Amino acid sequence: MDQKQCFFCTTSHKVIDYKDPETLRKFMSSQMKIAPQRRSHLCALHQREVAEAIKRARHLALLPYTLHHR
Repeated sequence: MDQKQCFFCTTSHKVIDYKDPETLRKFMSSQMKIAPQRRSHLCALHQREVAEAIKRARHLALLPYTLHHR
């Protein structure tokens, strides 16, 4: 089984910033839900930090809570 590496552990990104919605969108589903750890391939520490950053970005209207399709 091929084990994927954590994006933040293997790249030069040192801080997970809620003001960077482009990076946070990588870890969200098409319905704007936070991706589970098995899909995002993040370590537990970074999964918690990404989830918190997404929630802060949603609160400040930098990311949507849901996509409205009518």
